Amino acid sequence: MPVGASFHLRGINNIDEELETFEFDGVLTLSWRDARQAFDPQKLGLDEKIYQGDYQVNQLFDGWSPQVVLVNESGLFETHGLVLRVRPDGLLTLMQAVNATAETNLDLRRYPFDRQRLDALFEILGFDETEVVFETESPAFPASASLDPSVRMPQWEISQVRATTSDRSAPYAGATGKASTLVVSVEMKREPLFMVRLVVLPLILMVMLSWSVFWMERSSVGDRISVSFIGILTAVAYQMVVSQIMPQISYVTLINGILNLSFVLMCSTVVINLVVGAYDKAGKIAMGDLIDRRCRLIFPLTYFGAILLMVTYAFLFLPETR
Repeated sequence: MPVGASFHLRGINNIDEELETFEFDGVLTLSWRDARQAFDPQKLGLDEKIYQGDYQVNQLFDGWSPQVVLVNESGLFETHGLVLRVRPDGLLTLMQAVNATAETNLDLRRYPFDRQRLDALFEILGFDETEVVFETESPAFPASASLDPSVRMPQWEISQVRATTSDRSAPYAGATGKASTLVVSVEMKREPLFMVRLVVLPLILMVMLSWSVFWMERSSVGDRISVSFIGILTAVAYQMVVSQIMPQISYVTLINGILNLSFVLMCSTVVINLVVGAYDKAGKIAMGDLIDRRCRLIFPLTYFGAILLMVTYAFLFLPETR
């Protein structure tokens, strides 16, 4: 039996990046045709039969209706507001509001310039693909997925909502061991301005200020090292800030790469200060001046060149979503 499916997204309530889950709510609408439910509207004096709520649908309705489950459920799956409409020609339409939490694969390697695809997988329990199959291109629904205009998610932009079908392994489903699955995908794009203005731009400015040691007097090694250590402590503070904002993940993100690069370059200024101070004590003043002049050019080129390489790699070689 083909079952037409449509999903109207009414909200993304929460995205947990560490647990890789998202909470959403919407309206799932299913439509199928059952000739046994056809009736004569003139004989009954009805243009349409309507069953509302769990009691009427489960107790008063005597036909078959699909039992939908969320395959990637993560602790919450609630349905309410159940309505079943039966047309004289045997066309049935079941509408139910869904509030659920689903597991999904998140890829934060581009953070804070990442895009995510949040997938909710629905399945009709107990039937394999030869018995019941989802259809998204159904005459009953002009659009298989839609988005409520009022949906808002802080720091995120919802770019697209779509519904597709696929087959997944389900040994409990039936003889074939495969069940038809409705996949509702929400394409999300992170708005990076919060992290850029909070971490990236101030950190880059602090790194640039730390290069001022290459213009300071050679003899003031203590003052030069003080400036360098202030920059190092600043980089450590920013790493603590980012660690509180970001989830505990095993792979390196773009923002982690920029933080680590900034930390290494600030530590390198300490080494340069000690080398220049050693040459100054040895009476090789010209060599110390030469090192300072070269570092004025080498450090900016290395820093911004490495950032450019990381950004290029993230956007050209890493997929947008997993």
